[in-house]
Amino acid sequence: MSLPSFADLKVIEFSHAILGPSCGLILADLGMDVLKIEPVEGDPTRALKGFGVGYFPMFNRNKKSLALNLKSDAGRAIVLKLAEQADVLLENYAPGTMDRLGLGYEVLSQLNPRLIYCALKGYLPGPYEKRVALDEVVQMQSGIAYMTGPVGQPLRAGVSVVDVLAGAFSALGVLAALRERDRTGRGQLVRGGLFESAAYLVGQHMVYQPLLGEPIPPMPGKPRSWAIYQPFETRDGDLVFVGVTSDKHWQRFCEVFNRPDLLADESLATNNQRYHAFERLTADLTAMFKQMSTSEVLAGCERAEIPFAPVARPEDLLEDPHLLAAGALWRVQVGEAVSCNLPALPLAFSRGRLELRRQPPKVGEHSAEVLRALGYTEAEIAQLKRAGVIGGCE
Repeated sequence: MSLPSFADLKVIEFSHAILGPSCGLILADLGMDVLKIEPVEGDPTRALKGFGVGYFPMFNRNKKSLALNLKSDAGRAIVLKLAEQADVLLENYAPGTMDRLGLGYEVLSQLNPRLIYCALKGYLPGPYEKRVALDEVVQMQSGIAYMTGPVGQPLRAGVSVVDVLAGAFSALGVLAALRERDRTGRGQLVRGGLFESAAYLVGQHMVYQPLLGEPIPPMPGKPRSWAIYQPFETRDGDLVFVGVTSDKHWQRFCEVFNRPDLLADESLATNNQRYHAFERLTADLTAMFKQMSTSEVLAGCERAEIPFAPVARPEDLLEDPHLLAAGALWRVQVGEAVSCNLPALPLAFSRGRLELRRQPPKVGEHSAEVLRALGYTEAEIAQLKRAGVIGGCE
């Protein structure tokens, strides 16, 4: 299922890495016709190793690919033709790049006044806007890394959380601008920023100092608002996260795990009392869980109806029974001869789930198709191919 109101919307995506592609992914999964413009030799993200090996296959499904030399006059002429027909343009190139190519907002909005032009950058307008930023840079700058690591050891989150969030916020901005266009008939410039998205994430922690009059400590350096809200090791050597976040949780926890002694201890009766008894309580429960098997801990937490989870690795989600049953995993081609389950857009609608319509494209897989639709002849397409203006083509 794709959303009918989006199926006829054309999106041009100039992007690399995660920020821009994650925005385009959301629009593509919702059903928009997203055309990824990449260099003739292919998006450099395709060749990344290490942690970057999953960037392209995860964030470029449901898109077409046009491999194009944007530095050539013929390549820019193709973009201008596309822009005349487009509803949305996304770009997350370095500040000023699109303007130098002659493809900035001022130029393209004159060509197509209905165009929604979404520029995703490290920073929104202000003193920092010319800086180049990456996910990890703004995690350090915003306080995310400070809050994540132990005291004195700032640590980035284990996923590109800011890239993905900024992409999602930008997609939300595009949808808002499209709705505004329904009313006015005109497009506009939409900006998304990494730093501002990171700041939004730490907003809840920004309140701490003004309200309590002291700097907030990193999260690993102090117990949370609940005394029992952490991983515990089982007899099997596994880690299970257990949360007791209310007094009702506490009562059920003690009953299910056969701890009448804890329930009878009046110094542990309320959440705030348990908070102040953090060290004593943690030592007690650490010893208790260490004597239990993983299955016993998981079953007990489920019976007690408290928050819990096995501490998983990313590969554990490839065959997660809940995600599979919910239709929340799609089989995606991630290599020449390799496919695996990857998360779908995390939305469900009463009429059904969204669907995988296209595998991540090969370099320039749709170049010829796109040019034919623009009115180029086969001879012209062949000439553009020979001149290195376009890549791919069947």
